[in-house]
Amino acid sequence: MAEATSKFTPRIFSGIQPSGGLTLGNYLGALKRFVEKQNEGIETIYCLVDLHAITVWQDPEKLRAQTREAAAGFIAAGIDPKRSILFNQSQVPGHAQLAWIFNCVARMGWMGRMTQWKDKTAGKNAEAESLGLFAYPSLMAADILLYHATHVPVGEDQKQHLELTRDIAMKFNHDYKVDFFPVTEPVIEGAATRVMSLRDGSKKMSKSDPSDASRINLTDDADTIAQKFRKARTDPEPLPEALDGLKERPEAKNLVNIYAALADMTAEAVIAEFGGKGFGTFKPALADLAVARLAPIAEEMKRLMADPAEIDRILGDGAERADAIAAPILQRTFDIVGMIRSRG
Repeated sequence: MAEATSKFTPRIFSGIQPSGGLTLGNYLGALKRFVEKQNEGIETIYCLVDLHAITVWQDPEKLRAQTREAAAGFIAAGIDPKRSILFNQSQVPGHAQLAWIFNCVARMGWMGRMTQWKDKTAGKNAEAESLGLFAYPSLMAADILLYHATHVPVGEDQKQHLELTRDIAMKFNHDYKVDFFPVTEPVIEGAATRVMSLRDGSKKMSKSDPSDASRINLTDDADTIAQKFRKARTDPEPLPEALDGLKERPEAKNLVNIYAALADMTAEAVIAEFGGKGFGTFKPALADLAVARLAPIAEEMKRLMADPAEIDRILGDGAERADAIAAPILQRTFDIVGMIRSRG
């Protein structure tokens, strides 16, 4: 079966778990690219995947608050709810319905090979983890294919899950002798698709890191952003004259990549500008750039969060628009599988 997606309407789908605390990593690795895709004129659907979030225990009130905060982050970063579709996953029942069908298409061995499953259960009793956590990639496939999405912006850590989505689409098409689901293409681009900790360049920037100094939160004010970058861990050497000189310098490489992504430059261009200069020069320049780009997002998030009812209205409107796309695709899926569905 050909893997081309040309017969399908170009459509981008991606999502973020509303597990609290959007960071610079979320912005550069996802939100900034989501805005760029929105501005390219392709249909864009962005989802707060709250069903994924509950694969591990979530406090209900915190989950609601975090979902609204994540929605505020999307909008503050530049997602226009009138130009893109923005909604939370649980408001569109088709995600869970299609996920069950895909649970019956996918194989246990496929799930067991997922690197994230292995990482999350390393050193633990895997049998004590939720079935939802194990089947997480099948739900992710349903998220994408429910809309016949042709492209998905993903970070490197999600690439394997998207490959599984492609496998599920191809197996479904093969098993039922149809060419119904697209073989979705990953979109992996940008200088900082994987943003590392400001305290340890070998670790991914994470909201779960006990040190708040390790990350830039999208809710940080200008002074906090500037202070964190000025105190970011580095080495004593100046920046190299060529990009190859960053290979064994993870903290320096991370900061150069962050600058490049914030400035819409290549890492080579950053080195051309700052090569040979010390961090006493580079880090203040990075701090000023980050404040200019990120502080307005924090201010807008604060304004939006003051009106949770408006956020709920935006998400509800997005869910209706998402369901209008999903419903006929789900109906056709049921027809293909052989299920009787009243159309009355």
